[in-house]
Amino acid sequence: MIGLIVLNLIRNRGRTVLTAAGVAIGVATIVAMLSLTQGLKQSVGGLSNLGGSNFGIFQSGVADLTASVLPDSLVAGVRRQPGVKDAAPILLVTDALPEAPSAIVFGAQPGSFMMRRLVFTAGRSVRGNEAMVGDELAGRLGLEPGGQVVLKGLRFPVVGIYHGGVGFEDEGVVVPTPAAERLAGRHNGVSTIAVTLEPNASEEAVAASVRRAFPGTVTIANPGEAARANPSFEIVTKAVLVIAVLALVLGAIAVTNTMAMAVLERQRELALIAAVGWSPRQVASLVIGEGAGVGLIGATIGVGLGVAVSRLIVSLLSAGDFVNPVLTPWGLGRGFLIGLAIGVLGGIYPAWRVTSRPPAELLGRF
Repeated sequence: MIGLIVLNLIRNRGRTVLTAAGVAIGVATIVAMLSLTQGLKQSVGGLSNLGGSNFGIFQSGVADLTASVLPDSLVAGVRRQPGVKDAAPILLVTDALPEAPSAIVFGAQPGSFMMRRLVFTAGRSVRGNEAMVGDELAGRLGLEPGGQVVLKGLRFPVVGIYHGGVGFEDEGVVVPTPAAERLAGRHNGVSTIAVTLEPNASEEAVAASVRRAFPGTVTIANPGEAARANPSFEIVTKAVLVIAVLALVLGAIAVTNTMAMAVLERQRELALIAAVGWSPRQVASLVIGEGAGVGLIGATIGVGLGVAVSRLIVSLLSAGDFVNPVLTPWGLGRGFLIGLAIGVLGGIYPAWRVTSRPPAELLGRF
């Protein structure tokens, strides 16, 4: 059976290639969106582990985590929670650096664990109205100690270049909290509180305790939780689902049309193999198998095309410092499953059409 399916696909290679190309476009669209969504999820999730923290505390219900606003008074209360080793308030300021619109300015307290965990590749930590720059951002903009960085029109001397190991940190700028408050235009408020735990503390238990103690907050420890806490990600996820369904339906219609024409051309051949002993189930399996084969060929092409397209989009939009496409094994599997589903669905109607009539009736037409 498999050999005959392969032979038929090769024999009609022109039709096979064109149909597979249609499947590939649908699969590529899904794979590109999945990889970009996953990359964005991981990028935003990096905000939850600033300074190597176990989790971050944010205001619940905000459309963007950088828009979170928490009172300074929460910090002392968080530090008193059982299992909490330390808590560091951080103020996030966006759109402060015209040369790098996606760069975030982090307002942190000198001496906090976030500051202590930064590894300096050049210079020193800030003292007063100074700035230090992540090594990734410094490399792109050619910044080094002794230079200056202009944030929202205010000049800050660069005194250090650091590496934190978190994408957002290494693509950002760190200034003391009072300087960040001037940039943000507000006082007595922070964006997030980074939390580290005692060695034997349960992250889940401590996070639940913090949420109970401070209603209106959400604790985020990984990209998945960041996505669930962010309404924008819900919209993106649903959009991907809608596009996947549309690709599945439109792709299945295209494959059905092509397979139906192929079956009409081969009615006598299929009637003959039915007449010599093939059961309707075997004939239907042959037709559906050919559809599945086309779907798998299209999926293989589409997965590679989707990865290439996602990278091209990031490059064209110059968004590489904010999001990098990430194709997970499950994302890869979904691409192949969608391609296979398109092929199988596209073969069902032609299979029914050729098996719903007796072989003698089909042979009698020739």
